[in-house]
Amino acid sequence: MLKIAIPNKGQLADPTQKLLREAGYLRSHHPRDLVVSDPENDVEFFFLRPRDVATYVGEGTLDFGITGKDLLLDSKSKANSIMDLGFGLSSFRIAMPAIKDTKDISSLNNLRIATSYPNILKDWLTKSGLKAEIVVLDGAVENAVRLGVADAVADVVDTGTTLKQAGLVILGEPILQSQAVLLKGKNTKDSIETVNFIRRVSSVLVAREYVMVDYDIEQFKVEQASKITPGIESPTISPLHESGWVAVRAMTKRKEMHKVMDELYAIGAKGVIVTEIMACRL
Repeated sequence: MLKIAIPNKGQLADPTQKLLREAGYLRSHHPRDLVVSDPENDVEFFFLRPRDVATYVGEGTLDFGITGKDLLLDSKSKANSIMDLGFGLSSFRIAMPAIKDTKDISSLNNLRIATSYPNILKDWLTKSGLKAEIVVLDGAVENAVRLGVADAVADVVDTGTTLKQAGLVILGEPILQSQAVLLKGKNTKDSIETVNFIRRVSSVLVAREYVMVDYDIEQFKVEQASKITPGIESPTISPLHESGWVAVRAMTKRKEMHKVMDELYAIGAKGVIVTEIMACRL
């Protein structure tokens, strides 16, 4: 039986559960459950603190886990990140009060920096040739400067709005770009179950990237239309009852679908329909 760790709270929890449901797992559970068995797929899910997921997977206690790249790196876990999942996007930034020379990271030298990610910050300071005192806090650190325990903060942010509301300005480039990642344990061996799990998750991610486009077009315009919707291998062409017309079906990038619809309409396509893809194997 596969043992998989997933976040029990935070911004990664809901997207993780949605991903797994779309992949055919975790179809029902109570919000307070700590462990959920999925006998149909021979999987057991463990709901853990996001920060603990990498530790359990890295120690080989669990086979797979989903958590943030930032939490993985800060944990110094031996877990292997095998797939970016495309949600929970954030960046690890340094911020401090708006004072003179705050655009230069050298202004951080000999300051106190509050963070919940001490290992990431320590590695960055060493790489940047800077020396600073790291003040470790559990949770939000935006008020650390106002409360007098730090001169600057280092935190994972989505937009930076919370830091600005605390009277801080972001300094320099992001230390780290983070997102949700799929982890594999050091003792997890390849098997039908592990390969199927990875393939299912991957198929959902691919499906999210594409949509299916269907439309009718005159026969003599098929070559022109096929350049707009080339599909994966090639579009599917089917004859219609009305002579001289065909139906075309092709996968196209989700982010390009409105441009594709505009171009198809411009060359005379009719009944242009875009539908969601729940999962696929390419």
